[in-house]
Amino acid sequence: MTDVPVALVTAPSADRAAELARALVEERLAACGNVVPGVRSIYRWEGEVVDEPEALLVLKTTRDRLDALRERVLALHPSEVPEVLALPVEAGAERYLAWVHSETRPGPGR
Repeated sequence: MTDVPVALVTAPSADRAAELARALVEERLAACGNVVPGVRSIYRWEGEVVDEPEALLVLKTTRDRLDALRERVLALHPSEVPEVLALPVEAGAERYLAWVHSETRPGPGR
């Protein structure tokens, strides 16, 4: 098991997912964010079944930055109850995992 989880966040559009990804990468809370457009979400909300298009944001971060990433997503996301799920990564290319660590390391003044 690595200490680089993948966080999944749905957003109302690909543009909104990209805005979230850019903010999280700029703030070094995620090393990378992949926007997957064209997701169709079907879920129950306030007693109704909702069927709507969304985009999926796949974020790579480190375990020690995960809580801050989650809190920032909750602050920036337009939904009342945004999806923020973290999944463990069993294994990965060592150079990639090292890159994730270097890109999420807080710098001076961060």
